[in-house]
Amino acid sequence: MSVQAAARITAVLDGRGATALPVLESDGPLALRRTRATTPYARVTVVGAMSAPLGGDRLSIAARVEEGARLTVDSAAATVALPGPGRIPQPASYDVALTVGERGVLNWLPEQLISASGSELHMTTRVELAATARLVLREEQVLGRYGESTGTLGARLTVHRVGRPLLDQEVAYGPGAPGGWDGGAVLGGHRAVGQLLVVDPGFEDKCPDTRLLGPTAVLTRLAGPGVLVTAVASDARLLRTVLDDALGELLDA
Repeated sequence: MSVQAAARITAVLDGRGATALPVLESDGPLALRRTRATTPYARVTVVGAMSAPLGGDRLSIAARVEEGARLTVDSAAATVALPGPGRIPQPASYDVALTVGERGVLNWLPEQLISASGSELHMTTRVELAATARLVLREEQVLGRYGESTGTLGARLTVHRVGRPLLDQEVAYGPGAPGGWDGGAVLGGHRAVGQLLVVDPGFEDKCPDTRLLGPTAVLTRLAGPGVLVTAVASDARLLRTVLDDALGELLDA
């Protein structure tokens, strides 16, 4: 039996200048927990309450950061897309909607999404940013568990700033994806792929230039105050190292 679940987070600035969470609504396999933060940010961790997404599941999570609030969202473990029950496979969907108001800050840092053999998942992430909002967003996909082939995975990331498009990117991997997805022009045989998006109003005056970060990673300057780091690697650990190193450089810039 498929699952439909929608979780919500709202972060606001309280009267003392701290970030409060008036809305922290879990649903189905999406269990949200406020966890201890070592920074001035409020922190929410997504804890998987059951195996999901399975084929046929419809999951969504929405996070809204109001004016001046600061929020970090992470997850307790990787998300594993699995085939659903039944003889006829059904695709699953996972939709993420993020909104950041003026002077708000959101760090969206989930663990990896693993596309298990036989699964089919369509994921969308939509972001709306105010002019002075800041965003750090990391996405990582691992194509197949150890020793198995990948499932079918499609993911689209769209970002609008002040109502205007900043980034619109779509990828597809596995059976049914356009030919060449595993070729030299895309993954080149690698099985871990990820991206790191940093949007900062400070980049209006001084933005890092487009450059290679190594043989399998590139930093791209966007047409706006943002940069996108894209990387592939042989495994999740190496991919995380590349993205963490890039984030450290960007935060120190």
